[in-house]
Amino acid sequence: MEFRVEVGYTDPMTTKHDTSQREKVRHGGGNQLIDRRLCVAPMMDWTDRHCRLFHRLIAPSALRFTEMVTAEAVIHGDRDRLLALAGPDQNGAIPTALQLGGSDPARLAQAVMAAAPYGYAEINLNVGCPSDRVQSGRFGACLMAEPALVAECVTAMQGAIDLPVTIKCRIGIDDMDPEAGLDDFVSHIAGAGVGVVYLHARKAWLKGLSPKENRDIPPLDYDRARRLAAGWPQLQVILNGGLDTAHATLEAADGFAGVMLGRAAYRTPMILADVAEAFTGTAAPSRVDIANGMADYADDVTRQGVPLHSVTRHMLGLFHGQRGARLWRRQLGEEARHRDDGGMLIREAAAACESMNNVLAA
Repeated sequence: MEFRVEVGYTDPMTTKHDTSQREKVRHGGGNQLIDRRLCVAPMMDWTDRHCRLFHRLIAPSALRFTEMVTAEAVIHGDRDRLLALAGPDQNGAIPTALQLGGSDPARLAQAVMAAAPYGYAEINLNVGCPSDRVQSGRFGACLMAEPALVAECVTAMQGAIDLPVTIKCRIGIDDMDPEAGLDDFVSHIAGAGVGVVYLHARKAWLKGLSPKENRDIPPLDYDRARRLAAGWPQLQVILNGGLDTAHATLEAADGFAGVMLGRAAYRTPMILADVAEAFTGTAAPSRVDIANGMADYADDVTRQGVPLHSVTRHMLGLFHGQRGARLWRRQLGEEARHRDDGGMLIREAAAACESMNNVLAA
């Protein structure tokens, strides 16, 4: 059976909401319209193809990112495993961005050429990850100290593929001046043709803080991010960092081309529906409809040998704040490891949660 994603879908080519922050790109013989007002951040071990499909069902207009994939992995690894989109995403109707890690312009160009057949709408270079492993490979946030090299990488990738090449970065690293240092960095990449910057509005301390600590300890500086957006009107600056509720996200969005949600989108995923509804005017899908859509998807992929838990592990937050949330987490987090009947467990758990909430409403 061919699975078709229809839950809450609105064609972004026909909606009437503002198009000023969207751009049309061509690849593989088709058109994709990129709406960056709401984005889901690349997150290692989380935003795989199953997770991205789940987020698509919740917020069809959101731009979703892969986990970071290194250029060397793309060149030498199992490309289908690393790059293949979920079946329902392969028609290209809703764009997905590929995030790459690397610092060798020639190798990055080779990687984007290898990725071209997989249907991504955008290539994003990671200049924000602070982990030791990434630093040892000379990519991620440490590249903010080498803006000329980043510009070379951008130029090489742009020459290899007809897609937007974008940057995800911090407002600075270590002792870098977040005013002059960030402006200098952006000047280099804008000069190379970058038109979109996803800006995590806090510094990365590469010495002394772990990656986990770097997500929380360096203070957020939305004002600096907003000054960058105002000072570079030719750029789309997408705000990232500390956006953990719909209210906070919408309040912070003013002055930016869009917002990018990370851990909140994973742990409390219906925040995506709330923000998307505010931006597009499209009513949020119900949790049960989302669950049933994922159950249909699970029917297909488990027949192909994908363990059910590989799908359900991303869905644990769907009923967050609702009656039945604990049951839902237990069933999808534990029972899913032992079931072999496709998406039936998802349907059963969703029906049980819906029943609990209907009783409460009555």
